[in-house]
Amino acid sequence: MRSFAFTRARSVREALQDAGQDTAFLAGGTTLVDLMKLDVMAPARVVDINRLPLHGVTLDRDGLHIGALERMSDVATDRTVRRHYPMIAQALELSASAQLRNMASIGGNLLQRTRCGYFRDVTTACNKREPGSGCSALTGVNRGHAILGTSDACVATHPSDLAVALVALSAVVRLTSAQGTRTVPLDAFYTLPGTTPHVENVLRPGELVTGVSVPRSPWAEHSVYVKVRDRQSYEFALTSAAVALELHRDTVKQARIAAGGVGTRPWRLTTVEQALTGRPATAETFESAVANAADGARPLTHNAFKPALLRRTLVRALTVLRERR
Repeated sequence: MRSFAFTRARSVREALQDAGQDTAFLAGGTTLVDLMKLDVMAPARVVDINRLPLHGVTLDRDGLHIGALERMSDVATDRTVRRHYPMIAQALELSASAQLRNMASIGGNLLQRTRCGYFRDVTTACNKREPGSGCSALTGVNRGHAILGTSDACVATHPSDLAVALVALSAVVRLTSAQGTRTVPLDAFYTLPGTTPHVENVLRPGELVTGVSVPRSPWAEHSVYVKVRDRQSYEFALTSAAVALELHRDTVKQARIAAGGVGTRPWRLTTVEQALTGRPATAETFESAVANAADGARPLTHNAFKPALLRRTLVRALTVLRERR
């Protein structure tokens, strides 16, 4: 780990003072500290933001509002979240070990870096870590890598379960800088790798995630998060499905669906949503609707199973919701 300046901020204004490209904000530290120890990240300045007033989980007529410094475990067990947005609670509980959930913040979870082994190994080529060096995953071990949104420069999978659920629910993220505050739809917050995989989102230098808002919707309470992985605990998704349905009797009135484990960012599946809308909630409808879920996929040597697994994961999630109505 390289040397760095360390400060504790007592206000958002103080945290943002002189913040720039070489500044890292520290909350739970479950990602940042690991990457600094590996020399993957080497900020010149680290600002501890744990004293900032960025807490709270509230529900009003506009929707759910979560402070960026809320811990994952607290949000997952919050009664309001569990009742009105069960998909969020499930995604959080499936995200990591209990110990990590007790430390990790909501803002930090949304900004966590990929778990690609080549990104974390400084002896290998990685365009996300060192632009222009190459991508070792293209010809290396790539079973857990992305098949959607990839490029010749990067095939790293987006790691956040929570982000997948929030994208399905049309959440927005609140970003604050010395110049003011702006909100960005989470679906537009993450960027595709293209030729610049080191640019992972639209966060500007010196900008801080201060909160997340999820609108009220008729489908949010009837939602589920299904995660398929190699082992039951503390493992990242091979595929996952965040599915919310509004059902009228036996017909799908509206659907919101996003997938994880398969994309370089949380992957909204609007074609599947459209294929479900207005159709009866039957096994035949589900199988037909997910048929094109992996359109545009670019499987690699070791993850050619993912398109089929994605379709099965989606059908499983849809079936769970149908049986709960």
